[in-house]
Amino acid sequence: MPAFVYGLNTSTIKPASLLDKVRIAAETGYRAIELWHDDLEAFVRGGGTLAEVKRALDDGGLAVATTIYLKGWFETTAGAHADALDLCRRRLEQAAAVGAAHVIAGPPAGVADRDLGAAHYRELLALGREYGVKPAMEFLGFVEDINTIDDAWEIVTKAGDPDGTIVLDPFHIFRGGGSPERISSLPPEGIAVFHFNDAPAAPPRALQHDRHRVYPGDGHLDLRGMVRQLERIGYRGCISLELFNESLWEQDPRDVARTGLEKMRAVVET
Repeated sequence: MPAFVYGLNTSTIKPASLLDKVRIAAETGYRAIELWHDDLEAFVRGGGTLAEVKRALDDGGLAVATTIYLKGWFETTAGAHADALDLCRRRLEQAAAVGAAHVIAGPPAGVADRDLGAAHYRELLALGREYGVKPAMEFLGFVEDINTIDDAWEIVTKAGDPDGTIVLDPFHIFRGGGSPERISSLPPEGIAVFHFNDAPAAPPRALQHDRHRVYPGDGHLDLRGMVRQLERIGYRGCISLELFNESLWEQDPRDVARTGLEKMRAVVET
């Protein structure tokens, strides 16, 4: 049996409806799922309820590893920060309603005031406890500043809250130019989720973006090495397929989900 829980980030099959995404994940063998707040909010605007989503998740036996994402909380001040926190509260409430363990908290696009961001992350974690959901600090390889494991972990460390966690992602590790070996120094409880994907050898690293991601094993990243590090530190959480490949969005979503799980297993269980 694999040491990890296999999850599907629903960005991988983006064009499918929300409830179809849930059904497809369950039917193709995943045990966890990551849901986007844009999908949840659109579903409610269309007359659906979060209780319906929760029933579908329960019927499919799916845990919600994360919901995605909280924005604006890191860099804002004064009234803009109050507005950002209002959005965060609404999304934390949504995350709790569907049973999410974590909600992903995104970094700013530009140069970061890390002390401010750490203080705001500490504030966000306290807010999360009101809803029973833990915000997880994400780094993004293509943003200007918070783009490596070290950057994200610095925010968690400065926040000084034991509920602090980060999101790991092979594509972002590669794109940000950080070292994947840094995984070995993380505590397993400090990892909220491990997004799983691969990157092609071309175009050059600095020109790659989300759309360039490919199935695990179809690129050039040392995914097996990263998985072995996770095993050594004792991480046993969710490994979640996260792709934004537009060519896959044109295909049958069940085929994409099924193929993705097969390719994840081929890497992880070898």
